[in-house]
Amino acid sequence: MLDVWPKIELQQGDITRLAVDAVVNAANSRLAGGGGVDGAIHRAAGWEQLQAACRRLGGCNTGDAKITPGFALPARYIIHTVGPVWSGGQRGEPALLASCYRRSLEVAVENGCKTIAFPAISTGVYGYPFEAATEIALRTTVDFLRTDPPLDKVIFVFFGADDYVRAQAIHRRLQTTA
Repeated sequence: MLDVWPKIELQQGDITRLAVDAVVNAANSRLAGGGGVDGAIHRAAGWEQLQAACRRLGGCNTGDAKITPGFALPARYIIHTVGPVWSGGQRGEPALLASCYRRSLEVAVENGCKTIAFPAISTGVYGYPFEAATEIALRTTVDFLRTDPPLDKVIFVFFGADDYVRAQAIHRRLQTTA
């Protein structure tokens, strides 16, 4: 089986500063900009330019992903995905969250990206439990990378030190059991 773990990297920092082919935005369904990483990406990219590009996309369904230029970001593209709001896990949230990661990876490959950076989708105001969301993110990415797409690096970026440390523990556990 293809060992894809070397292609996965965890970092603590600001996703808006990464010089990658694509950064993923944890967006709302209107792609209207908001708080958290969504607001940070909009501010760093150039709010008006990014808003105009997002309006042309006509929104985005939960679990899907759409792409815009990166504008003022060091990233060439922004892939916008809409994560599920946590409602206890009985409304398809795990499948929808996995779809966010899978669709973002598919959109990246379709657009010739070799490197992509993800935030922790749905773990902020959408309330998805961090450990469960991180495990879904990593497992979905590993499964996707095992199909041998032309991606060189998938980076998971955690703004806070606590989240970064917790994600590292999940990463180590999954690596030893995979």
